Amino acid sequence: MSRPRSVAIGADHGGYDLKEVLAAHLQATGYQVRDVGTSSREAVDYPVYARAVAEAVASGSAEVGIMIDGAGIGSCMAANKVPGVRAALAYDVSSARNSREHNNANVLTLGAGLIGAALATQIVDAWLATECTEPRHLNRVAMFADDSGGTGLSELTLSDQDIERVVGRLHEILGPVPVGEPNGASVSDDPEAAREFVRLGATGLTSVAPVQRPGDIPGDLARYIDHTLLKPAATEEQIRKLCAEALEFNFRSVCINPTWVALAASLLRGSDVLTCTVVGFPLGATEPAIKAMEARRAIRNGAREIDMVLNIGALKSGDDDLVLRDIRAVVEDCVDGGAVCKVILETALLTDDEKRRASELARQARAHFVKTSTGFSTGGATVSDVALMAEVVRGAGMEVKASGGISSYDDAKAMIEAGATRLGASASIGIVREAKATSVSA
Repeated sequence: MSRPRSVAIGADHGGYDLKEVLAAHLQATGYQVRDVGTSSREAVDYPVYARAVAEAVASGSAEVGIMIDGAGIGSCMAANKVPGVRAALAYDVSSARNSREHNNANVLTLGAGLIGAALATQIVDAWLATECTEPRHLNRVAMFADDSGGTGLSELTLSDQDIERVVGRLHEILGPVPVGEPNGASVSDDPEAAREFVRLGATGLTSVAPVQRPGDIPGDLARYIDHTLLKPAATEEQIRKLCAEALEFNFRSVCINPTWVALAASLLRGSDVLTCTVVGFPLGATEPAIKAMEARRAIRNGAREIDMVLNIGALKSGDDDLVLRDIRAVVEDCVDGGAVCKVILETALLTDDEKRRASELARQARAHFVKTSTGFSTGGATVSDVALMAEVVRGAGMEVKASGGISSYDDAKAMIEAGATRLGASASIGIVREAKATSVSA
């Protein structure tokens, strides 16, 4: 699959100036540019020009298209009405690359009111330079349209199991919905749910409840805890007991080895307790493709959270490119599968500079969390490490999971006050009982 050389470009009045800049840039770069208008800043209707760009691509007179309006959203909707067009809105270089590599987008829409000319030029260059070559992505793209002569997706019938999975996923995102209470919980109480709504397409979130900030001790500490059993000798009976305990205490997840994911997911189905597993565990020294394969298999088996160990040796060798590719390989499959990705740094083996670099690389790869430890190395979570990691990633909306050696309520309290929003513990029940006792005595 060769890179495109001909581009149809269009804009409404709000995108006219940016269109002129991009058209000149494309011509100077050697692309054949077909400008479908508009030709001035006089008010026009963006669907007209979005359709013109899309039809140029659908007819083959241009290999790809670019359309600019104020926000890029409406033009994307209009372009996707044309058969054969796969239009995608991009707001940064990463989303542009993703739309090509994963979705084989052939029309790019941009919001002139959201990005400047310099960023738009970078986005366009990255989009045009990226190709969709991975067979699994191409297979998914082929599912966008029914080319087999069949009835298409409009007549697709969902099985009871499909419906159960959809309802279960909604419960995971929304949590229990109170009935008859005028002031329920808002997305501000759960940043993870807020990010999930954004991933599903929300462009704005409204909060009416008080925000629980990192550092606040939660009223229900159990919802901060991943109830963990990662011992190599763990038996089926112990996994069943772990899941029963998680349901009883309403922990956020159970964290188990991959071989038990399908069992745990079946035992927890329909509850608020998630299934979490580990990838590249506990050494982190496997190749990125193998970690990605582990993550995909675990997600298919029912995992909704993936705790991956980064390549510690590569980090200490200064090979940040490999570390970034390593993390990104798992993050992309997690995003594809609707799962959360936590990156385990194994802080006991790192210098403070290496912890910062690792956290920054996880941030660049768009992971959801950074996590301190596997629990299998020379040390576990420390308050100073949690604070350091939180400082690096908090601005990106990421969270910190403290894990390893957390055995008491005081330990948990100290980690949360330092910035942790998730705790990994095998002493989960004792921690919660101690927290409740402390609350009662207070």
